[in-house]
Amino acid sequence: MLKINKGDTKMKCPECNKGLKKIKIKIQDANTPVTSFQCGSCGYFEFEEKEIGKAIEEIKLKEMPLKIKQKIIKLSQDRLGMYFNRDVVRSLDLKSGEDIFVSIPDKNHIVLKIDNR
Repeated sequence: MLKINKGDTKMKCPECNKGLKKIKIKIQDANTPVTSFQCGSCGYFEFEEKEIGKAIEEIKLKEMPLKIKQKIIKLSQDRLGMYFNRDVVRSLDLKSGEDIFVSIPDKNHIVLKIDNR
């Protein structure tokens, strides 16, 4: 944790007690830059807690699973089917003829497991 001494406006490194530079940096997959306090002498760095929290939330939102509404279609007699949208096929790298295992953990979920991965 960074400490500021009374009467001292410059923050000091907790490792080597040298001055820290306040730098705005871009975090991968986050749109908002965050403030970092960095020591040029020993390499210590720390992020501004509130800003890094926002950046982490942005990254988590981008990692949300793909959700697509699909229609169940009637194939023949008592058989039903569903086509996979091209985004699903691309994101899972599905190939024709691959085996997929189906499990039904409860009445509201179907789990598909791709074989050999």
